[in-house]
Formats: sequence, C-alpha cells, structure tokens
Amino acid sequence: MSNASGTTTRVVQRSSDTTIRYTISGPADGPAVVFVHGWGCDRDDFGEVTAFLPEHYRVLAVDLAEHGESRSARDVWTMEEFARDVAAVVEAERVDSCVVVGHSLGGAVAVEAGRLLPDVVSHVVALDALHYLSLFPVQDESQIQAMLRSFGEDFPAGVRGMVEAGSPAGTDPALKDAYFEKMVSVRQPAGLASLEGLVRWHMDDVLREVKQPITVFAVREILTQEAIDRYGDRVRIVPVDLGSHHFHRESPEGTAELVARVVAE
Repeated sequence: MSNASGTTTRVVQRSSDTTIRYTISGPADGPAVVFVHGWGCDRDDFGEVTAFLPEHYRVLAVDLAEHGESRSARDVWTMEEFARDVAAVVEAERVDSCVVVGHSLGGAVAVEAGRLLPDVVSHVVALDALHYLSLFPVQDESQIQAMLRSFGEDFPAGVRGMVEAGSPAGTDPALKDAYFEKMVSVRQPAGLASLEGLVRWHMDDVLREVKQPITVFAVREILTQEAIDRYGDRVRIVPVDLGSHHFHRESPEGTAELVARVVAE
C-alpha cells in the first residue's frame, strides 16, 4: 500500500515569532491522518510510514516549533502550545475530521490537540507514549526539579538515559546511537523547556476532559502492568512487538498497518 501521491511542503505562520512547516500528501477528500513527532525528532520520522499507508489517505506531518524546519522565538513550551502548532496546520488545510497520531512527547501533544479540536479530531493514537509512569501522572515538584537539574548538569547523559530507557534488550546499538545523535542536537532553549513542559503536563486532568477514543500502541517489553491498571480503563492500550520506543522508524510498514486499522474504525 504505497502512497503514490506527491508530497508537498507548506508553511503556516502562527504569529510573528512562530513559523510551522509541514508536509502534506494524498487527495483532499481522503481520510486525514496528522502525524506529530516526539521530542528532539521531526516530521521525517514518518516518511516511510506514510509510504505504506493507503494512497487515498490525506497525510499531514508536522514539525513542532523549534523542531525540524519549524522556528519560534516564543517562551511558552507546554503541550498545549505545541497542540496549537498542530491546530494551525489542521485549520490552514481546512481539515474537518482527522486522526492525530503522536509519538512520545507527540502523544501528549496529540491528546491536547484532541482537547483543542473536539469536533475535528476523531481519534488520538499514541505511539509508545502516555504509559510511562516516571512521567505520568505529573510528578511532584522535587521530582521535577531533580530531573531538570540532571539534564541541565549533563544534557548528553540525560538524553542517553532516555534512549536507553526506550530500548528493549537486543536493540541494535547503532540504532540507539542514531537516536541519541538526533535528539541531543535538539534546538535550545526549546529542548530543555519542552522537556519541562512535558513533565509538568497534567495528563490525568486532561484525560478527564478529552472525549475522543485514545489508542496507545506500547512496546510490550517496556509496558508495565501498573500502567495498564492505572490507565487501561480510560485508554485502549495495545502491546506491540515492532522494535524500540522509535518503532515507527524501525517497522514503518507495521506501524502503518496499526494506524490504518484505527482509521478504518
């Protein structure tokens, strides 16, 4: 199921200090899917996934502010503000219904997009996101400060720890190195600020407001029973065996099949 339609890069100006770039492909009247990358990543993460989606899909892949080709001088780096980046793209393209798919931090952004656009977002899909109990529910202030301090004191070590935490036993070391090199190069100060925005995100409160169905595709070896017990009654958690935390890059065809299954629902 290759996407034969051409891909176009477009720009939407949110304000004088935020320019969001994104790609779009497929027919204007096709089922719309919006991809949101994770922290320190960019829309290119979904290029191969898009190629395996049905060719009649309308696919949008967004670079969040200060990621990829998007730029911003703003000083607000919350999940809600990132969701406004996504909403700006959806509104610019006059999308009236879509599934929003987010990886990692992008999963939180996708949930916020659902809250922001309740009549447009029909389903939220999280790719190995939302189930990490070291982040959710929101930590207390001492835990937040300890995490931010560790990244501030040795940013590369913090990023390396994130990559290792998302890598099941047997993950190719070369893959882990590639993820590390990409993420450690995240633009600053947005990189640290958006991490703080993520750990301060009140997922429990947001889940009480968001009415759309939420499906989490979680790496089986990382998923815990505690996370299932805590959130399984609010979100559909589906264990997958497609690779590491970045399985959409390692198994794009399998990831496309998961997304298409949700769209078909």
